[in-house]
Amino acid sequence: MLGPWFATMGATATVIGIVTGFGELAGYGLRVVSGRLADATRHFWPITIVGYVVQMCAVPLLALTHNWQSAAFLVILERVGKAIRNPPRDVMLASAAKRIGGYGWAFGIHEAFDQFGAMVGPLVIAGIMSVRGDYRFAFAILAIPAAINLSFVVLARVTFPRPQDLEEDQPEAAGAGRYPVAYWVYLAGAGLVAAGFADYPLIAYHWTVHHVVTSDQVPLFYAVAMAVSGGASLMFGRLFDRRGFPVLIGLTVICTAFAPLVFLGGSIEMSVLGAALWGMGMGVHESIIPAAVAPMVGRAKRASAFGTFTAIYGVCWFLGSSLIGWIYDHSVDATVLFCVLAQLLGLPAFVWVSWRRRPAP
Repeated sequence: MLGPWFATMGATATVIGIVTGFGELAGYGLRVVSGRLADATRHFWPITIVGYVVQMCAVPLLALTHNWQSAAFLVILERVGKAIRNPPRDVMLASAAKRIGGYGWAFGIHEAFDQFGAMVGPLVIAGIMSVRGDYRFAFAILAIPAAINLSFVVLARVTFPRPQDLEEDQPEAAGAGRYPVAYWVYLAGAGLVAAGFADYPLIAYHWTVHHVVTSDQVPLFYAVAMAVSGGASLMFGRLFDRRGFPVLIGLTVICTAFAPLVFLGGSIEMSVLGAALWGMGMGVHESIIPAAVAPMVGRAKRASAFGTFTAIYGVCWFLGSSLIGWIYDHSVDATVLFCVLAQLLGLPAFVWVSWRRRPAP
C-alpha cells in the first residue's frame, strides 16, 4: 500500500524510490553490525528477538502518521528491525539445514511461510480497503499479526534455546575464518541483480497513476506475487540443493521479464503476469541467494558473512532503487531497460561461481 498511500500525501516517484531504497539500505547495511555482534557474543536469540520487536511495532504505528515524512521514518525503522534480526536468524536456519535436507530447502521453507503471511495479509487489507478505504485503519489492524508473530518467536526461543548446537557434529568448511574469492564474486553478481530489481511500491505507484489497476486492487496483486514467491521458494530451493547454481542462473534470466510486463504491459493480464514474475524474483532474493552463502564460509564467521553480504547487497539495492525512481520520472522505457540490463549483467558472476564450485571428477 505504500506506493499509492505516499502518492495521496504528495510524494513523487523519486521520493518513493529513495524512501524504499534507503529502507532497504538500512535493512541490509546494518546487518554488518548485527552479524558481527552475533558472531562475537553467540547470543543469537536475544539479538533476533530485539529485531522482531522493533519491526513488529513499526508497522502498526504507521496508522498514526499524517505526512509522508513521518511514514518514511517508520518504513525505515521497520527495515532496521529486520536488519537486527536477520543475520542471527539466518545462522540458526543454516544450522538446522543439514538436518532437514539442505540449505536451499531450509531457506525455501522459511520463505514459503513468510510469503504465505505476505499473501494473506494483503488479502485482508484489500478487504478493508474495499469496505472502508481507510489506509490508517488497515495499518492498525496489522498489530494483530504482529502480536502473534512475537508470540511464536518467544515459543521458538523456549523450545530451541541453542539451535546452533544442531551443527556442532559437522566439520567446518575449508578456509573457515576467511571469505573465499567465490564469495566476493558471487556478491558482485547478486548486487547487480538487486540494483535492477524495482521495489513494489514504485510498481504500485505506476499502476495507480496510469490507471492500470485501482488502489484497492494493488494488495491483491501483491498477494499474487507473494503466493508465487512462496511456492517458488519451496520448489526451487529443493532444486537448488540438487542442481546448484544453474538453477539460480535460469531463474535470474526468467525474472528479468517482470519489468516490461509491469511497466509497459498496460493491461490487467500483463500486470498480473508481471506481478507473478516479480514474486518469483523475490523468492530468489529471499531464499536461494542467501542459501548459497551458507556453504561458502565456516560456521565461526557465518553471521558476519551473512551480515557483510546483505549489507553490500542492500547498498546496491538502495542505489538501484533510487536510480530507478529517478529514471522513471523521466522515462518509463528507460526504466525497463535499466532493470533488465542490470540484472543480466550479474549473470557472468553466477556462471563463474557455478564453474568454480563444480564437484571434482
